[in-house]
Amino acid sequence: MKILSASAITDAVAELCIHANRFLPKDVRERMESCAAGETSACAREVFRQLKENWILAAETGLPLCQDTGLAVFFIDVGQDVHIKGDMREAVNEGVRRGYGAGFLRKSVCEPFTRKNTGDNTPAIIHTTLVPGDTVRIRYMAKGGGSENMSRVTMLAPAQGWDGIREFVIRRVAESGSNPCPPVIVGLGVGGSFDYAPILAKQALFRPLDDINPDPDLAEKEEELLCALNRLHIGPMGLGGVTTCLAVKIAKAPCHIASLPLAVNIQCHSARHEEVVL
Repeated sequence: MKILSASAITDAVAELCIHANRFLPKDVRERMESCAAGETSACAREVFRQLKENWILAAETGLPLCQDTGLAVFFIDVGQDVHIKGDMREAVNEGVRRGYGAGFLRKSVCEPFTRKNTGDNTPAIIHTTLVPGDTVRIRYMAKGGGSENMSRVTMLAPAQGWDGIREFVIRRVAESGSNPCPPVIVGLGVGGSFDYAPILAKQALFRPLDDINPDPDLAEKEEELLCALNRLHIGPMGLGGVTTCLAVKIAKAPCHIASLPLAVNIQCHSARHEEVVL
């Protein structure tokens, strides 16, 4: 049995929060550079130039990539052969407090009715899964309000099938316009239940942008949707162009025979996420 101290989790979480908000992932940088090279709009190319300048300055200065440093969202896989000495949930929240404080990151968490800020960006959103093994895998995402507000969950009729899913996703991105700070990444959760589909959609956003879905049917559907969304010509920051979406990622789960749950979780171009294994 492996013993892991709660303090080790706190330290790791604090570092994740600081580093992810300063350094844009390599796959996101490379995809934006590739899209910029293929842009036909001078305005879109200029937006991409500014976005690149922003991520370079953030890395050089230590300033956040975006002023909205988001909700702290975690997916944590806890090995069955690990004993955590202490309260894991409190350890994660303490890591968020320290990371958002030491990193001078904006605290965006508030009470929903009074709107009073909690002052330290806690509580974090924590999803925990028990898995085989003797490690703890912590995945962190800074989820900004602009993109999260454009996300939706719906219960389609089974007869609507792929055509209904496709129509809903395209309409959702079109209606979102510039609000989620495009070019966006779209995570889809299909199946499961009303509460599980959004979790699938958010998990899908952790996939590298350059990966190919191992399910050939889903890979084809992801490419089909990506092409359709880029034909909307919303463009970078909503100013027009051929790049509205950087990638579409689909996760699915079996569902009830009478249901077709669908969740659309939109992520902005500043797709800040990192992970650590302890």
